[in-house]
Amino acid sequence: MRLSARVDYALRAVVQLAAESGDAGGPSTRPVTADRLATAQGIPPKFLESILLQLRRGGIVTAQRGPEGGYRLARPAGDISLAEVIRVIDGPLANVRGQRPEDLGYEGAVTALQDVWIALRASEREILELVTIRDVVERDLPARVRDLAADPRAWA
Repeated sequence: MRLSARVDYALRAVVQLAAESGDAGGPSTRPVTADRLATAQGIPPKFLESILLQLRRGGIVTAQRGPEGGYRLARPAGDISLAEVIRVIDGPLANVRGQRPEDLGYEGAVTALQDVWIALRASEREILELVTIRDVVERDLPARVRDLAADPRAWA
């Protein structure tokens, strides 16, 4: 799996936003400025602004203007999966040349390759939809994820 810099920065910004705004499960209470997020995570500020705009349009964050302004999560951190953030930023989790694996239509000797891409997407989705922003903030990942991280070969 390849994650773009945009997705990496978006995930880091959303987790930082949840941590700084006091969202351990309930709605965010205080807004956090884009500059503060950029500084905390070492993200180029202009790049982060465009990412935050995408996240706002995708319903992940809300923005508040003014001297007390900044960003908040649009929903509790426990209701936002990593998969959702990735989809907002980069679209579908796994595709081949911009197509869903089911739509490839491989034939002949490579027919089974299509099944591999479908299984890969299902596996990615299983993990990324299981983990929420809250899980990351609280450093309390689901047991399946902890087990895989401890022994990546034990995925059976």
